Amino acid sequence: MSVEFLLRLVGMFVFAALGWRLGVVLTGDSGDAIRYIIVLTLAGAALGLIITPWITVRPYAWARRTIRQIPAQQLFAATIGLMIGLIIAALSAFPLSFLPAPFGSILPFISLIVFGYLGAWVMMMRERDFFALLGGRLGREGLARAATERVVLLDTSVIIDGRIADISRTGFIDGTMMIPRFVLQELQHIADSPDPLRRNRGRRGLEMLNKLQKESIVPIRITDLDVEDVHAVDDKLVRLAKNLHCPIVTNDYNLNRVAELQGVRVLNINELANAVRAVVLPGEGMRVRVVQEGKELGQGVGYLDDGTMVVIDNGKKFIGSTIDVTVTRMLQTNQGRMIFATPAEDKK
Repeated sequence: MSVEFLLRLVGMFVFAALGWRLGVVLTGDSGDAIRYIIVLTLAGAALGLIITPWITVRPYAWARRTIRQIPAQQLFAATIGLMIGLIIAALSAFPLSFLPAPFGSILPFISLIVFGYLGAWVMMMRERDFFALLGGRLGREGLARAATERVVLLDTSVIIDGRIADISRTGFIDGTMMIPRFVLQELQHIADSPDPLRRNRGRRGLEMLNKLQKESIVPIRITDLDVEDVHAVDDKLVRLAKNLHCPIVTNDYNLNRVAELQGVRVLNINELANAVRAVVLPGEGMRVRVVQEGKELGQGVGYLDDGTMVVIDNGKKFIGSTIDVTVTRMLQTNQGRMIFATPAEDKK
């Protein structure tokens, strides 16, 4: 028997008692009193059975989900703001109570609500400034740093990819790298998969995460922040990033587009890799190992150390050899850069 069902039964009896009492008060000793009392009692029981969850467990569940999604510093700031607002309301209640009726009894209550709400809202909007000021005045560097801390969220794909570990050592990411526990659980689920390919990917992700924690020069934090009303991991990640006002680090194309559509900043590892690849100009030379045949007749294909594809005209005959080539043109695609070249000996 669920808690909600028990509360419905309790609410039914409570509202039935209220209906019976209301019927007694309204009908008095009239001859039809019993009929009206029964009707109001049954109406109260039905009302209690319907609305009890909406005034008990469901507001509690909503408040619990909301509080779990709010970062601790925002919750603390809102509490401080609420206390300040209530103090101001208490100070204003005394002069307001001298106003003529009914204002003298209504306005103090209204001021309590208004100042409490304004205090919490203002503190949440200016939480960073408040904590930075508090940290500077009191010398609490840790508190100020926590309030002004820059955070990025890591998704499953970027952990499995592993390049984030190398990037973290360079110092390009200067904020805390946060891994939600639901991302960690997805990695573990992939590592336990019966499919060998998925299992190897999951185990690689766990190894990379361990490497990241040991070698990163920036803080790595596993967080329990969650979004309970969303089930898909990517959706959870986007919603959490919106709540924290922080970017997501990923190399997942679909997650990238969904996050951008919802106004969440994305740091894409693939785009970073494409951006930092060496620029080559037509006429420059390089050495490339030809590893396979190209799509067009006589073409050979090789790759640079950074993974850039080099398509070599008349390069098929050099498959398996390392040759000097001359760049003819470069093409930027969604998958990265492609370089077109010809064997250097053809220029002789």
